[in-house]
Amino acid sequence: MIDRTGLAQFLRNRRAALQPEDVGLPRGRRRRTDGLRREEVASLCHMSVDYYSRIERERGPQPSQGMLASIAQGLHMSIDERDHLFRLAGHTPPPRGTATEHISPGLLRVLDRLDDTPAEIVTELGETLRQSPLGVALTGDNTRHTGPARSAGYRWFTDPAARRLYAPRDHAFLSRMWASGLREKVTLRGPGSRAAHLAELLLAGSEEFRRVWEDHEIGVRPREVKHFVHPEVGELELNCQQLVDPGQAHALLVYTAVPGSESYEKLQVLSVIGAQTLR
Repeated sequence: MIDRTGLAQFLRNRRAALQPEDVGLPRGRRRRTDGLRREEVASLCHMSVDYYSRIERERGPQPSQGMLASIAQGLHMSIDERDHLFRLAGHTPPPRGTATEHISPGLLRVLDRLDDTPAEIVTELGETLRQSPLGVALTGDNTRHTGPARSAGYRWFTDPAARRLYAPRDHAFLSRMWASGLREKVTLRGPGSRAAHLAELLLAGSEEFRRVWEDHEIGVRPREVKHFVHPEVGELELNCQQLVDPGQAHALLVYTAVPGSESYEKLQVLSVIGAQTLR
């Protein structure tokens, strides 16, 4: 059963404990109260202010698991806090470990401070969970995909548009890299895993994947330098650095260009384009 009083108190406490800068929001000059406003939380959680406010006021319907997951992520909850939230709302918490899509608060805090850098948080299967604004400007909104297409590796072998973002000279290597990485995950996670399901789908639907898969390559790691091809600024040579959260198998990918290089200048142009697009 839902504990409406406990749920409301817990959410009010979490909201009061967070400052705007903790979640990547500007503080503003006229701010008089500590903590986040309800409208800020609602925006972070991708829901209406009225819906969120009713939960804090012990009213409204029982929140769905999807709504709770959004609230937990929007309020930068730890995995323990997320589980507590689900139980207060009368739901069984989602699985922990490598299958979870709940991003750790620490990883989110780093991403929130990367407004001027292309960055994204991905799962071990290449599913984008969150992007910085410049990350969206560079690769498009990769969080919009659903089903198997959420995996960049799956899109690589099934959607020709996925390859337009990368220089043609790297395509053969990227095919080997995706197949090698998926094979390692299938072996690690075992039959019945999401990785095994993706491999089955690709074996049935992609001749190229079947050919590369049969080579049984292991250990083909991503290169530090990536060559993107953007439709408006052209080719960019970017270094990719990873910050890995081993407990949840998530990685923060940060893309940077050598200062003073042509790619660096193109990133500055791209930041302007991205800002204009978001207006």
